[in-house]
Amino acid sequence: MGKEIVSLKNVYVYFDSIPVLEDISFSIKQNDFLAIIGPNGGGKTTLLKVILGLIKPNRGEVKVFGKDPKEGRKLIGYLPQYTFFDPEFPMSVFDVVLMGRYKGAFKPYSKQDKEAALNALKAVNMLEFKNRQIGKLSGGQLQRVFVARAIVREPKLLLLDEPTTGIDPNIQESFYKLLSKLKKKMAIVLVTHDISVVSTYVEKIACLNRRLFYYGSKEAVLKNLKEAYQYSVDLITYELPERISRRNEKDDRDSSI
Repeated sequence: MGKEIVSLKNVYVYFDSIPVLEDISFSIKQNDFLAIIGPNGGGKTTLLKVILGLIKPNRGEVKVFGKDPKEGRKLIGYLPQYTFFDPEFPMSVFDVVLMGRYKGAFKPYSKQDKEAALNALKAVNMLEFKNRQIGKLSGGQLQRVFVARAIVREPKLLLLDEPTTGIDPNIQESFYKLLSKLKKKMAIVLVTHDISVVSTYVEKIACLNRRLFYYGSKEAVLKNLKEAYQYSVDLITYELPERISRRNEKDDRDSSI
């Protein structure tokens, strides 16, 4: 089963009185490989930021490694959907990864920091590129470097927000095999629209559109969704949460009459 490392109970988040997350309750355990699926604007990125302590819920309780998220996030690696950098800036792959060990101004990197950066590059099969300028990498190579930066602190949980955006489909398979390898050392939560990930690599699925409609093993979730709503897996991932939301809103209106 594994030890619980993240717990959310009855979490609500509002932006300008508009609900973004409603009554979210679930947990993440050690070595989980979880995919969060759902339509754009359904709250997936917001959920990751709640776990990181970057967004404080309006209601509910969040515990990360038994602590407040701001305290627990030192054990989390995070790869946002968009990472902005100047491709012409003369920085090496090694230096980019080493930045993941940044401790504050005027605090030099230690020998242990540099060893950790080399180990992280080795883990993502990018060690041979350590001296290459970051702007000279392909999209797939660049994403591996950013993963290395996210894991250089040896986190217990890795959060990835649509990490294959902009990556050539031919490269994506090797990227997900890398995640399967990393999963042996940490729990992974992956926001994705990639059907192959849902059906092949991950072990659990959360179907999110403001509310958490389904959460559990991928076999059970996909079977229940497909049998209940007669949709293909493609339509489930892209369209179904939106349609379920509209159905539930209609049910709420009907029950109030």
